[in-house]
Parts: sequence; structure tokens; C-alpha cells
Amino acid sequence: MSTVLIADDDPDILALVTFKVKQAGYHLITATDGAAALAAARETTPDLCVLDVSMPRMSGLEVCRELRKDEATAKVPVLLLTARAQEADIEAGFDVGADDYVVKPFSPRELVARITAILGPAQ
Repeated sequence: MSTVLIADDDPDILALVTFKVKQAGYHLITATDGAAALAAARETTPDLCVLDVSMPRMSGLEVCRELRKDEATAKVPVLLLTARAQEADIEAGFDVGADDYVVKPFSPRELVARITAILGPAQ
């Protein structure tokens, strides 16, 4: 079963994404700030990280950058989920190594479809 790390400091977004991704059949790990997300990713090496960009302690961009530097997590796909919709923000996300970028507000069904496109169907 594929493991998805979801990191978001907004409890409502975290609950919604957790519910939909779990419903799709993936195993979950959650974090409410960037530093906790980075620690969890290093400890468990998830199959995919879904990171909010604006989080306390470390941004999703910083987490992505650190994941890419570490040989153990360098190839873990990263999907950024954020309210930042400017072209420069999206470009910055891809510049640090993100594999996908979803802007809030978002469709939970589309988010699960993007996760499935990266990981394949949950087993």
C-alpha cells in the first residue's frame, strides 16, 4: 500500500485531504508544520508528499528543497498544495523540485486523481 505524507497547518484542509486520500485507499502520515513533515519524511520515506507551501517552522518549499538534497528522499514525488497562485509562486515550486502544484481552493476529487496519476491506484 502506498504511503502519502500530508502536511498542512490548516486543520480543516488537513482533515479534508486526509479523509479523501484515505478513502481512496492510501496509507497516511500527517504533519501540521514543515519541520514535522521533513522529520516524518526522513523517518518513513513516503511514496508521495503533499505539502502546503505556507506552514510554520518550514515552508513546503523549504521541505521540498531539503527532501531533494537527501539521497534517501530525493526521488519521492512532491505535490504542493497552496493558495499561492501567481505564476512566480508556481515557478518557484517547480524550481525547488515539486512534481505537481495544486492551487487552493481545490477539488478533492481532482487532488486524489493527481495523487493516483503519480502513484497509481491504491492497492
